[in-house]
Order: sequence, then structure tokens, then C-alpha cells
Amino acid sequence: MSIRIISVILYIVLAPFVGGLLDGIDRKISARMQRRVGPPLLQPFYDVIKLMSKQRIGVMNAQSFMLLSYMLLIIFTGSMLFSGTDMLMCFFMLSTAGLFMYFAACITNSPYSSIGAQRELIQEMSCEPAILMTSLGFYLVEGSFETSMIMKSSKTALFYMPGCFIAFVFILTIKMRKSPFDESTSHHPHQELVKGITADIGSRNLAIFQITEWYENVFMLAIVALFVLNGSPVSILWAVLLIAAVYFLEILIDNTSARMKWGQMLLLSWGVTIVFGGVNLLVLMLI
Repeated sequence: MSIRIISVILYIVLAPFVGGLLDGIDRKISARMQRRVGPPLLQPFYDVIKLMSKQRIGVMNAQSFMLLSYMLLIIFTGSMLFSGTDMLMCFFMLSTAGLFMYFAACITNSPYSSIGAQRELIQEMSCEPAILMTSLGFYLVEGSFETSMIMKSSKTALFYMPGCFIAFVFILTIKMRKSPFDESTSHHPHQELVKGITADIGSRNLAIFQITEWYENVFMLAIVALFVLNGSPVSILWAVLLIAAVYFLEILIDNTSARMKWGQMLLLSWGVTIVFGGVNLLVLMLI
């Protein structure tokens, strides 16, 4: 069995466990920052199991189909990345998956869910420029969009793409739905939309949504790792340390920032992307 097939199987099987564990670490660190004891490390798994055990209730059958499609497309996106295929195609599939989450929120009659769905689209618009610039940056440095080629390269992309890295980490806060960019839904009780896009999706559908978020977080952190991964085995250690540092930074931002309005989020994310990512790409094209 090839390494690519093994990588895909490991992602499909282990990503939800890694994502759930990271969620538990997030809750624990957040509690410590707020001088609380916090829930058990495995609390996210307990929550999902409890949601799955409840009676199945949904606004309409189409919603379950949309959420299941959302999950399957995210899993497919991550599988493509870990199989070493085209990074740009992975990001296109990620955007397509986000549309199904938008549709799942739109088909309800809840005003909270409908407004959350509109904000979800704005969040996608905020992230897309940085994601596309990151893909282009890897191509200019490595000469390929193939993640397998990037991992075998003799170069460390981070040294050539510091601006793209800053832009990507910035929009990672949006992708992980953390303050100050938790516009469409929130992991905290202060959200005025009462959970926004997840307000009316039912218990089992909420469990599917949570598991999908774990898959997506692992996918996004894998992209972070690509900034330092290369042909050297030592780069794996550096990738783990970089992921840990970035994830801690996201938790710190989440616990020290107040939520912004959607307009501020859009302008700030595009501004950071143009200033850091755009300038970085111009330098790469000139050299």
C-alpha cells in the first residue's frame, strides 16, 4: 500500500480525534486564561456522543442532506491534500463545501440562522484572497501546486513567504470561528445571533457539524505545516512546533478580542492580505 493511500486513511480515521482533542485543549487553555478550571480534556467527545444519542429532530430533510454533503466534501478536501494532490484544487473544494453549510442554514425559517448564513458568505469572501495568494506563493517558490512536491522540496517556504504566512494565519482566525471574527456562529455564549448558522439544525446535525469542523481545522493546520515541511526529517518537528504556536496564538486572540462587525472584518482581512500577501507575491515574482 502506497504512502499516499495510508496518509488518506489516517486523515479520515484520525482527523476527528485530533480535532476533538485540539478542541478540548482549546477549552482547557481558555479556562485557565479566564482563571477557571475548565471542562475535562475529552469534553468535546462527550458532547458529540450526547448529541448523537438524542432524538433526531430537523427542520427539514434537505438540511440533513446539506450538512452531510458539507462533511463529505470537507473529508474529500482533506484527503486530496494528504494524498499530495493540487493545493489549489483543495481550496476550491473547500469553498464548495462551505456553500453547502450556507444552504443548510438558509433553508430554515429562523431569522438567526438566515442572518448567520449571510455572514457565513461574508466570512468566505474575507478568506478567499489570502487562500488564493497562499497557493500562488507556494507555486512561485516551489514551481508546483502539488503538496507532495512541496514536502519533498529542499526549500523552506516560510523563509520565502513570510507575508503570505501572516495573511494565512490571520484568516485562520476566521476559519476557526474565533473572536474577533466569530460573525456567523460562536463557541461562546456572547453571540447575539444565538449560535447563528447552527441555531436550528437539531442535535444530530449539530454533532455532524462539530465533527466536520474538526476535520476542517486539521486540514487548515496541515496547510500551516506546509510552510516549514521539506525533504528533511527534522522539518516534521518544526512543523509540529509551528502548529502548536499558531494554535496557541489563535486561542490567545480568541480570549483577548471583542467581536468585530462584518464590515470591519472584511476590510481588515483584505487589507492584511493585500499588504502582507500581495507585497510578498510581488517580491517573489521580481526575484
